[in-house]
Amino acid sequence: VQLVESGGGLVQAGGSLRLSCAASGSTFSINFMGWYRRAPGKQRELVAAIFSGGSSTNYVDSVKGRFTISRDNAENTMYLQMNSLKPEDTAVYYCSVRVGIFDYWGQGTQVTVSS
Repeated sequence: VQLVESGGGLVQAGGSLRLSCAASGSTFSINFMGWYRRAPGKQRELVAAIFSGGSSTNYVDSVKGRFTISRDNAENTMYLQMNSLKPEDTAVYYCSVRVGIFDYWGQGTQVTVSS
C-alpha cells in the first residue's frame, strides 16, 4: 500500500485546511485509517481515525468539533477537514492505514498555524 498526502500549508489561526491521503495498492483490505501528527518536541499522537466502512470515527479531545475525518472508498482517499485551526495544531501530519497486521505511512505534510 502506498500513501500520498497533500493539503498542508501555512494558515492563520481560525482558518481551515483540508488534508488528503490517496491510497494505492492493496487497498481493498484496509480496515483502519487514521491521521496522526507530531509537533516539535512532542510525541506523535493519533488525531482522528475512521474504521472499515467509514461509519465509525474517533477524535482526540483537542480537535473534537473542529476536525472531521472522512473517506471516499471509490477514490481510495481519506480526508481530514480542519477548521478553526489553532497555533497548537502546528505539526507534521501523517496518514496511516492498517492492512491485516501491517501499518503503512504517508510521507507527512506540514501544517503551520500562525497566531
